[in-house]
Amino acid sequence: MSGKIVALIIIVIAAIGGAGLYYLQVYHYYFDLPEAATVGLIPVDGEDPVALPVTGFQGIDAESSPIRYRACFQLDGDAQALEGRFVEMEDMEPRIAPFWFDCFDTEAIAEGVADGSIKTYLGGKNVGYGVDRIVAIGADGQGFAWNDLNNCGEKAYDGTVVGEECPELP
Repeated sequence: MSGKIVALIIIVIAAIGGAGLYYLQVYHYYFDLPEAATVGLIPVDGEDPVALPVTGFQGIDAESSPIRYRACFQLDGDAQALEGRFVEMEDMEPRIAPFWFDCFDTEAIAEGVADGSIKTYLGGKNVGYGVDRIVAIGADGQGFAWNDLNNCGEKAYDGTVVGEECPELP
């Protein structure tokens, strides 16, 4: 009889621990960004991002990881006017957003990027060590942003030699 009680206690503790870990990863570390947050793009001939006129900004971020940033917005202007003026990114796939962040449909964004109806731009270089901000904007002006590892970040986090072209680790 006591073996069953011990097993039940272990199962209950494991379930509570699993639920707590799930909550921490999916909800706890995220915080909402203010609606007045800016979205910028790096010009072809510059280094500092230029703020875009946007409305309806919704964003989330977390201090626990530099790649948890996600944002959705509506460009207040012509999306085609951005082409050629700002640094475009090739072969970018959006990172999966938490299921509760409804405006960021990872699959739809990836399909739009793949078929060319959504263009991806560099929104910021090294916003965190080895992390760049990617901004994707559709022809209708619907925009999305996320942080993704750049070459230095991929090297630093997979253990290969970083090299001289990457900045010093903080």
